[in-house]
Amino acid sequence: MKRLFLPLFLLILLVLESTAADLLPKEWIAAGVFPIPHWTLVLTIMIAVFYDRDHTFYCVIYAVIFGFLIDLTYTNILGVYMFTYGLVVYIIHGLKQMLHPNFVVGLLLVFLGLALADHIIYVMYFMIGKTDLTWIDYTSDRLIPTLLGNILFFLIIYPIFQKRLQIWSEEQLSEKK
Repeated sequence: MKRLFLPLFLLILLVLESTAADLLPKEWIAAGVFPIPHWTLVLTIMIAVFYDRDHTFYCVIYAVIFGFLIDLTYTNILGVYMFTYGLVVYIIHGLKQMLHPNFVVGLLLVFLGLALADHIIYVMYFMIGKTDLTWIDYTSDRLIPTLLGNILFFLIIYPIFQKRLQIWSEEQLSEKK
């Protein structure tokens, strides 16, 4: 039963991402400032840092599955989020192996993962003509608000999930002797 908790939490975050836009001040939307919630990405990065071992890749599987669900639910182009989330979480999983998992490392890797994922998504959408924002406009109107909003989300969920992810990792991924 405990193995279903992570996908369930990711599914709940996927649904709640759509309501995040309703919580934004109307002045921000009118000014074109629109932070994009990448809450499932934040949790999958936390899974990579605090749950997965060096030889397990549950975070990448979750990133690909929920990236596909984001593509299916919120976009009309399949594969952009699936590819981006999978690639970014795989890179973060590799970087995590060189660092000791703690709050600062988690914050740094979430920041790096968010920045990388949002840039890849922007470049892909720009290349296929889905967006016409210049890089300067993208940085000021999308990237910085997205990073700030998702880092705030990380700061909120870190105390809730960090210990639980480590405990579940010990319980579920420990080798049977």
